[in-house]
Amino acid sequence: MGTTQLDTVPEPKYWHLKTVLSEALDSDFAVGEILPNERELAARFGVARATLRQALEQLELEGRLQRRRGVGTTVAPPRVGVDVGTSQHGWPGAAGDSWQPVDCTSAVPPVAVARMLDGDCDNEVHVVRRIRVTHGQPVAAELLYVPAASVLDLAAIDSPSGAARARGVLRELQRLAMEGQDRAVELGSARADDAKELDRLPGAPVLVVTTRYFAHGGTAAVSVATYRADTCRLTFGDSGDLEISHHTQERRAS
Repeated sequence: MGTTQLDTVPEPKYWHLKTVLSEALDSDFAVGEILPNERELAARFGVARATLRQALEQLELEGRLQRRRGVGTTVAPPRVGVDVGTSQHGWPGAAGDSWQPVDCTSAVPPVAVARMLDGDCDNEVHVVRRIRVTHGQPVAAELLYVPAASVLDLAAIDSPSGAARARGVLRELQRLAMEGQDRAVELGSARADDAKELDRLPGAPVLVVTTRYFAHGGTAAVSVATYRADTCRLTFGDSGDLEISHHTQERRAS
């Protein structure tokens, strides 16, 4: 990377600097490589460190950089394509499900979830926490809310909590005849628990996928899955392939 003067550029300096840095990441750096420190980069491009920080923050938001305490700023790997198409999914925990059960507790769901479950906002439900790992990297954390009426035979399971209880809830849920499901995707901010699971800071940008599962004419369960916005590219196609993209380049892995 050579020295670049930005004084005469009409657009905001940090935005132009972000573009210059992005091109340099493609040509001069490898994935995982540590960038020079802020003082060196600011001097190299002839900008204030505040301007540099704005550009680095934008690149981090776009998933081009990862900033880690004690390590520095490194070049991020390409975004991982994560299939969330309904054609590829049955009940949570069914064969081929890529989620790993972590825990299960009983709790009153958030008001918005209780409304989707058509239940009383004060009634406790089973809350299954799961995590999704792709290429050895945690990419999503999920809270699956299951009312007691959907898993009537769960009382036979001894484990009051933990992964065994979670597997029991998932197993009982699959006894129902699914009548359909729907999904909604929106941008959000990572809560403290999700941020810890995903190795992010609280408030980091995430993609929230909310899924309702239908059986017996009503909502049998609600999933709220939080995906890392900096690493994930959600895909909704019918193909069973995993799509991996980095800017305009794409490849497929079976």
